[in-house]
Amino acid sequence: MRSHPRTVSRRGLLSGALGSAALLAGGGALAGCGTEAARQTDEGCVSEDHSASEKKLIFSNWPQYLDVDAADESKRPTLDAFQTETGIQVTYTEDINDNNEFFGKVRNQLAGCQSIDRDLIVLTDWMAARMIRLGWIQKLDPAKLPNVQANLLPSLKGRSFDPENQLAVPWQTGLAGLAYNGGVTREIRTLDELLTRPDLKGRVTALSEMRDTIGLLLQAKGHDPTNFTEAQFDDALATLKRAVDSGQIRRFTGNDYAPELARGDIAACIGWSGDIIQLGFDNDKIRFVVPDSGAILYSDDLLVPNRATHRANAEQLINYYYQPAVAAKLAAHVNYICPVQGAQAEMEKIDPELAANPLIFPDDAMLAKSGVFMALSEEQEKTYESKFQQVIGA
Repeated sequence: MRSHPRTVSRRGLLSGALGSAALLAGGGALAGCGTEAARQTDEGCVSEDHSASEKKLIFSNWPQYLDVDAADESKRPTLDAFQTETGIQVTYTEDINDNNEFFGKVRNQLAGCQSIDRDLIVLTDWMAARMIRLGWIQKLDPAKLPNVQANLLPSLKGRSFDPENQLAVPWQTGLAGLAYNGGVTREIRTLDELLTRPDLKGRVTALSEMRDTIGLLLQAKGHDPTNFTEAQFDDALATLKRAVDSGQIRRFTGNDYAPELARGDIAACIGWSGDIIQLGFDNDKIRFVVPDSGAILYSDDLLVPNRATHRANAEQLINYYYQPAVAAKLAAHVNYICPVQGAQAEMEKIDPELAANPLIFPDDAMLAKSGVFMALSEEQEKTYESKFQQVIGA
């Protein structure tokens, strides 16, 4: 049975995570996070694992990012089954609401090689990259993750911030691309159409998440979002600025574009696949489009922070969720892209319509056109975000 749609999109919850120019322009959480004193090494910050003697695990996640029992929302079927199967008691908390907010909550402890009282956390790929860069994340043992080795989508292997696939394992993923309301406009296929077509002028929104909006524009300009130069970034940004200056783009949004698109107040936008699936349940004229130049693939990743004392238990849970049957049950509830090969066949037993949805199970051609935004250095992060904020007027 399909779960009820969420009222807040997963990606929308994090859309403002780097949305403040002030945060990046000289103060706030980022200003001190890259100092040498904050960085840790495997040798300098040693973590002990008590999993053999302590069958427990503390798992922090985002709200509404795990399956629940339709008859009793205090029950989480896949997690309950894991606890029964392994004897590991999981303390599960939905206490991550924003990447930067969570970073601010734990940064002092992690910078000082202290425990944050969590064994497993879920953060978006760019924040995962930052924490990995700072040396705050424990390496996982590939030998204890055979399901991940066998079933992780190839497009999510060897990412620039985790080239050896030892630090971050995707929990769920999604696409940033184009969306339109077919009740008020005709189909769009390209970024150029979105940003220049006269009938769309003033009826378009774009995302305030730099990595998605600029990532799509980099692809549209023929640049590689996984490996680009500052000149190429500036080239993509100039295209965006022209669309802003001409009045083509009405405004920049988080996931608050969704109700506007549903009502037809805007005709088209840059949006997230998870949102559009939800809107499509009520209006099949609302469509998500992978641009001809490609989409941006993002992930929310499972990470074991330094000084977590139950890494092996966390590895058991990660490995469990990479069983195709378990992954399908999770995907049937959250409706984002499932990162587990083999889950689509299992989904056919649960909900054939969802199994056929390319926004949950993209085909190889769609994934081949999807790029992951390049991991940024601290200096690049400050520079690019500052330039982007100047154009979008935040």
